[in-house]
Amino acid sequence: MIDSVLRDRAGRQVTLRPVDDDNWRAVADIAPRDDQRAWVPALAARYLLLTMRSDVWTSLAVYAGETVVGHVMWGVDDDGSRWIGGMVIDAAEQDRGIGRATVRTLAGWLAGQGHPVRLSYHPDNLPAAALYRSLGFRPTGAMEDDEVIAEFTPAPPG
Repeated sequence: MIDSVLRDRAGRQVTLRPVDDDNWRAVADIAPRDDQRAWVPALAARYLLLTMRSDVWTSLAVYAGETVVGHVMWGVDDDGSRWIGGMVIDAAEQDRGIGRATVRTLAGWLAGQGHPVRLSYHPDNLPAAALYRSLGFRPTGAMEDDEVIAEFTPAPPG
């Protein structure tokens, strides 16, 4: 389990846990809002299949308290950089700070491994761009397919 003791707006602790025999169905059924389907699949099941068929990605279940509320995955690129991808928070659970807590938790954990942390997003996905920027991700100027690549720049201690 990856836990940074962050909570959603309802006071539930947000944790990232391995996808396993007990939670995979709940993770597979995670569905975004209809207006987000231009950027993410209709169900998180697609990301689960991707992680099963690839050596690059690892899926994690996003929990709020003891309830599965989302999916996120991470991977390691050829240059050793860590990537965050495939985040979907269930439509019924959005606007509660879960996505923010998920990215903060995973970015912090990955940054602790001593490698750059990156993610990508479609330039038209303005809510994602604003969220990632507010969490310390800065566009690198590079693109992956049609997406902006951003790298995590942690705030200096103090």
